[in-house]
Amino acid sequence: MTPPKYIRIILIAGSALILLLAFNTLFAVEIFPRWGNGKKTSPEKSIGNVSQTSSINWEQKLFPDSGTELPVTWDDLGKQLVENGVIDQDKLEKIYANRGGLNEEAKALLEEDQNGKIVITKANAGFILNLFWALGLSNKNAILDSGPMRDPQYGDAGNFASTGGWNVSKGDAMKHYSKHAFMKLTDEQQSLVEKISRTIYRPCCDNSTYFPDCNHGMAMLGFLELMASQGADEETMYRAAAQINSYWFPSTYLTIAKYLEKNGASWDTTDPRIVLSANFSSSSGYRNILSQVEPVQSTGGGACGV
Repeated sequence: MTPPKYIRIILIAGSALILLLAFNTLFAVEIFPRWGNGKKTSPEKSIGNVSQTSSINWEQKLFPDSGTELPVTWDDLGKQLVENGVIDQDKLEKIYANRGGLNEEAKALLEEDQNGKIVITKANAGFILNLFWALGLSNKNAILDSGPMRDPQYGDAGNFASTGGWNVSKGDAMKHYSKHAFMKLTDEQQSLVEKISRTIYRPCCDNSTYFPDCNHGMAMLGFLELMASQGADEETMYRAAAQINSYWFPSTYLTIAKYLEKNGASWDTTDPRIVLSANFSSSSGYRNILSQVEPVQSTGGGACGV
């Protein structure tokens, strides 16, 4: 005799429940109810909860307490910059007097003959920015002589922030613009600097390092020249450029690290060419990132002036 329809339904449902419970016991599958208040959890809130932990981790990865050693030997470049009037040490020290003064490490970079590798930290990032700004501004280079800085459509080269804003030299900054042979690059090294400088951007504007119209761009140019002159290869230069840009714009690059993590990538494994590209590191590129992730706040960095 065939059981009534409602009995068959109960038997089938009971068998299914027994099978489900057995499967859950064997394979430890968790079952969560779907009922609730009908509100969905915001993905951004979930990411935000993770990012608070992640941002702390990335802070240590990008800016370790011991600092980051840059792949350049400074030697007596600071002393040369002072002796040639690119840096008027008295003017510089007066400015830094309001910031606690120059410490012994900073003075050594300006005065000593045999400085080793530069170690950048969150504390000295602004000072390192100024050193490379002075170097990029004053070292003789074709990028400054015949690149966009000299394009008539942009007016006089002395009116840019990277030139007019350099107010700690002896005499006008343009007196030192591309005038000193602190580094002599081979044709191959110059080509490498030109190639890389066209692909590195900064969050304060939409120009590449090839158009160093602000202090960060001019400083990056000086850094690229110094690395190339000391034999650094392309991979090393990109990696170090991403590191130093991060110290100059810490909140920006912590936010980029968060954005990468949100999209299944990682700062550690992402090609620095991508991070430094216009899509990420230009002003407009970074604004696009900010439209997709909450910014991470940090301290330090380098201002848009001495």
